[in-house]
Amino acid sequence: MALGGNAITAEGEAGTYEQQRGHAADMARSVCELLDDGWRVAVVHGNGPQVGSLAIQQEAGGGEVPPMPLFVLDAMTQGQMGSLIELELHNLVGRGHPVAAVVTHVAVSLDDPAFSHPSKPIGPFFTEREAAWHARARGWQVAADVGRGHRRVVASPRPLELLEIEAVRRLLDAGHVVIAAGGGGIPVARRGDRWEGVDAVIDKDFAAAELAVRLDAEALLLVTAVDAVMVDFGSASQRRLGRIDVEEVERHLAAGQFPEGSMGPKVSAAAGFVRAGGKVSVVTTADLAAATLRGLEDVTTPLGTRIVARRQGEGAA
Repeated sequence: MALGGNAITAEGEAGTYEQQRGHAADMARSVCELLDDGWRVAVVHGNGPQVGSLAIQQEAGGGEVPPMPLFVLDAMTQGQMGSLIELELHNLVGRGHPVAAVVTHVAVSLDDPAFSHPSKPIGPFFTEREAAWHARARGWQVAADVGRGHRRVVASPRPLELLEIEAVRRLLDAGHVVIAAGGGGIPVARRGDRWEGVDAVIDKDFAAAELAVRLDAEALLLVTAVDAVMVDFGSASQRRLGRIDVEEVERHLAAGQFPEGSMGPKVSAAAGFVRAGGKVSVVTTADLAAATLRGLEDVTTPLGTRIVARRQGEGAA
């Protein structure tokens, strides 16, 4: 189950601890529903807003203490948010389900083209004028974020390997709820015979899909701020995708329906998981996650997006 960093620090909020704690509690309740349904659960969270805000704090305090590299900020936010989510899970399910957050390093390739084309938005939203100032004063690369303003963008290479995968597997087998690959994982790469940190932010949806494949998971849940994936978004022909097969989703991807800085990585990760043998991928809000995974459609309450392969009668809605 992948939780978006934007779901923990909502758009328009200051991102105080209490605000983040409230959203983490909502996420924890969604995990509880899955546990009640009999699932074993691994949780991955994003860190886009949090790592970007921490980078601003680092630069602002640079005259007092040395700022840390971006991959260290990934580690810091992994610990910060892992603790936040773990505490809320302990409060709700700790008596029946042990919970563990695992510091997770994720291998990437130094040859990944993402290092030449930064696209991952992090941190708060800026006006065009503010973004231009940050670009000049701090050397940031900035880009428009789907009509919501401008944000800093950084390299986001694809995850190749999770160094702590066996620890995660053993904890799940022992009955733990596991929080892993937080913020997409701490990016590392081989330099000679050593693992070293790499300045990037891995997309948490791709990291969650990689984790799910390596765990032979049945389902991948990508929790976001909207009920379902939309096609023709913002137009008169806008429509939501309910139950849909992976081939149709891939046609929409190829047609450019899903922006790279928004729904694109989610849909791509969801389709990739099903293509790799996963049973179902779900994209929806925390409130609808468990119900959408069950797949029991209620005409009064439409569910989220449920992506499957063409098998056993399931197919396009």
